[in-house]
Amino acid sequence: MSPPLRQEFTQALADVQGEMRQGLEQLAQVLEAERAALDGGDIEALDRAGARKQALMQQLEQLDAERRLLAREQPQAPAGPDPDWTAIVQSLQHCHRLNQRNGGIVGQRLQLVRQALAVLTGADSDSGLYDRSGELHAGARSRPLAAA
Repeated sequence: MSPPLRQEFTQALADVQGEMRQGLEQLAQVLEAERAALDGGDIEALDRAGARKQALMQQLEQLDAERRLLAREQPQAPAGPDPDWTAIVQSLQHCHRLNQRNGGIVGQRLQLVRQALAVLTGADSDSGLYDRSGELHAGARSRPLAAA
């Protein structure tokens, strides 16, 4: 491969990795906004953060596919670990931790809601009821016993 073509591949890969870093910075900001929306009980902000998070994840997946294609087409892999890629992986790990934290908050709140519903309905939140056909209906709420 000619040096100009090799340089073009290297530049294209650097550009894709730069876009990935920017996308990850935006994702971290969105995850922080999601946390603030969870803390504040702001459903609209939570919806916006969720939609933006989904869009960023799709963008990052597309960029990673492009990065992998460029890396395969590149005639020689650079010697040693790529510091740009190492930074991207660290950012991904940070975003993963933020997302896990937010998911934990949602899980805790969901459990509290289930417990409150169990108290209100008088049902054990972990049990279910069987119908005539023997099917288990987990979390069944009050139902009419007869119809007139």
